[in-house]
Amino acid sequence: MDTRGDIRQFLVTRRARLTPEAVGLPRPLGHRRVPGLRREEAAALAGVSVEYYTRLERGDATGVSDAVLDALCRGLALDEAERAHLTDLVRGPGAASRRPRRRPSRQVPPTVQRVLDSMGSAPAFVSNPRLDLVATNDLCAALYADLDDHSGSQVNLARYTFLDPRAEGFYVDWAAVAEMTVALLRTSAGHDPLDRDLTDLVGELATRSEDFRGRWAAHPVQMHTSGRKRIHHPVVGELDLAFDSFALAADPTLTVTAYTADPGSATEERLSLLASWGASKDRATDPSGGRPGVDAANI
Repeated sequence: MDTRGDIRQFLVTRRARLTPEAVGLPRPLGHRRVPGLRREEAAALAGVSVEYYTRLERGDATGVSDAVLDALCRGLALDEAERAHLTDLVRGPGAASRRPRRRPSRQVPPTVQRVLDSMGSAPAFVSNPRLDLVATNDLCAALYADLDDHSGSQVNLARYTFLDPRAEGFYVDWAAVAEMTVALLRTSAGHDPLDRDLTDLVGELATRSEDFRGRWAAHPVQMHTSGRKRIHHPVVGELDLAFDSFALAADPTLTVTAYTADPGSATEERLSLLASWGASKDRATDPSGGRPGVDAANI
């Protein structure tokens, strides 16, 4: 990863999204050639000189104090995820050289797999910073059945989202999922710019997907802790799922994500049907009695 370039791109995109009125500056007169704030306006908000801010925006963050970094975050109205990301970009490379680096894991201990398996009514999986599916329970395997290309390689959620044509039909709100996916990869890249496998994945996606390239250039970042996701499963129909994600305490490079349905909802019934379908030896057989396809509207 090009850390200097990432700092420059991040600051430019954040400055461009703000208007003087939004940050309490006087309404400008006349035509403005650039979107958002001018450099001198961003510098004033951060309490630094225009020359110093210009140096920062060119990617040179050498020697930036915590006070200046905090003022910059306030001036550009960064949220918690963006603050953490900018701190990673500014502090990460030097810090990485001073501490042992832990490579992202590709498997989980048997005890973690048992925990996943115990969550029988909730699709659950473990992923690493590249969004590889490191482990799943049976219900999640049934939910993501189409993601497995049977090549033996590890399933990757980002690769599926941008490179598999089925993804736009699978995710009801595909654009929102795509934006979240890029934001998570951006956050991971800022946290560990030395992850070669992540760099290779980003390069592959940027080469093969114009949509990914455009979203990556906008430099989104996001914390992935909770929310909702709508999925159109080819067997049981539409599922409206809540999700919660949390870092695995024993290995902070891994994240556990679990999907749940609202009690008494149609999605809860469809998850039960999905569990029955997933448990069958032949997934092509409809668990409702062998009829070709399941009419989710009648569930």
